[in-house]
Amino acid sequence: MSEQTSREIISTVTSEGDITISIAKVAIPTPSENEVLIKVEAAPINPSDLALLTTFAADLDSLTVSGSGDDTVASMKVRPALMKAMTPRLDQPMQAGNEGSGVIVDAGASVKHMIGKTVGVAGGAMYSQYRCVPASSCLVMDDSTTPAEAASSFVNPLTALAFVETMKMENHTAMVNTAAASNLGQMLVKICKDDGVPLVNIVRKAEQVEVLKNLGAEYVVNTSDANFTKDLVAALIATGATLAFDATGGGNEGKLPGQILAAMEVAANATAKEYSRYGSDTYKQVYIYGGLDQSPTILNRSFGMQWGLGGWLLTPMIGRIGMEKFGQMRARVASEIKTTFASHYTQEISFLDMLQPETIRSYVKQATGEKFLVNPHK
Repeated sequence: MSEQTSREIISTVTSEGDITISIAKVAIPTPSENEVLIKVEAAPINPSDLALLTTFAADLDSLTVSGSGDDTVASMKVRPALMKAMTPRLDQPMQAGNEGSGVIVDAGASVKHMIGKTVGVAGGAMYSQYRCVPASSCLVMDDSTTPAEAASSFVNPLTALAFVETMKMENHTAMVNTAAASNLGQMLVKICKDDGVPLVNIVRKAEQVEVLKNLGAEYVVNTSDANFTKDLVAALIATGATLAFDATGGGNEGKLPGQILAAMEVAANATAKEYSRYGSDTYKQVYIYGGLDQSPTILNRSFGMQWGLGGWLLTPMIGRIGMEKFGQMRARVASEIKTTFASHYTQEISFLDMLQPETIRSYVKQATGEKFLVNPHK
């Protein structure tokens, strides 16, 4: 291989209270016996990437850009109230990008047979031109699959599949999902349709209703409609859903998780045979798995005493699922990457594009239906 250096995106929070995003040049690593070297050709910007890339403490009003070419640096201030939370990472340049895809161009002695394969990987530091990872961490794709098609093969697909596994493990029979027109939400619609799992989808725009209906979703409710609560209760009665996954955390002016719990309580009482001052006996659970809306989560206690609200994260859930089931999930993703788990991107961008103010503001906004794909070699 003629190239000797690799470019990568670096995020740093300085002790002076600045967040900088820049391009670094590093030596291309040589894979050890069980490692492969990937020429990364596609890596998505997921909401989870922003926690490291820009942090959730960034003051975007202070965003500036200096330099040019590979010396370009985007800078923004840390909000003073959140500076203390940044202490563990101060003055440490950190590589970004949770997942991506590319072609294996070199490999250690034990895995030479993988050279030339297109793989997906969630190895961290995927906003890099070249990435060296253990061969076992790679999800090998069909020869007809492109890196762009395989770029989002971990975070969203495995999260959607893990929702279904959570439902089964916690003895629920149907689910609710918010921000349901996202790439992840569309995957979940297709999974539930194929697997016969009743699903209630919550969106906030009429056009998003149409997107999901066209995918075969049966129950789609719109928070912008005047009849939202009535429609939600009707869908919950029809499906029996008592488990919800919320990507917003503070959606609908912070009320959405509480509105879901309240609607579940109404649905449960619709078939109750007697009154209880403590509410229904039906246990209701909402998991917050994202922070698309940074507003406070507001609960108006109108859903009895049998309920739970908590956080949900893919990594510990994989530990609960076990490696055998996790392996089956990965295999399903690879075989259905162009169908069930197909991702859609609004724009392909370069490293330099990532550092431009208008692009940063766009991907930090995390708008449903807008997703950026980074091409490190563009």
